[in-house]
Amino acid sequence: MSYPFIRTTYGRRMAALALDWLACYAIVAALSGGVNKMNPSSSLYVLVIFFLEVWILITLQGATLGHRLFGMKVVRFEDGGAISLLQALIRTVFLVLVVTAVTFDENGRGIHERLSGSVLTRS
Repeated sequence: MSYPFIRTTYGRRMAALALDWLACYAIVAALSGGVNKMNPSSSLYVLVIFFLEVWILITLQGATLGHRLFGMKVVRFEDGGAISLLQALIRTVFLVLVVTAVTFDENGRGIHERLSGSVLTRS
């Protein structure tokens, strides 16, 4: 039996993801001297900062900046508790592989959430 959770919509998920990505993009742009000064390798830096942001914030707070602003949090699927460092790492690795994040099961969880034993819920 799984923890009863309130599903979050696909639109909220994508809006939070876009906000997190744009925040990481802004950090790289600021550190590289502006958008006009960014080079092709900057996209790799954006991905690395995005990975670190998601992993660290989900581990420590249960939500990224985008999740917080759109009223969501990440919890364990079984009991609704905070996820572990390893669960957050597994979730983040598979989230960055995009395909696993856009395929959902009957519970509204992506592959990255099923493999990590987590779920994104309304807070």
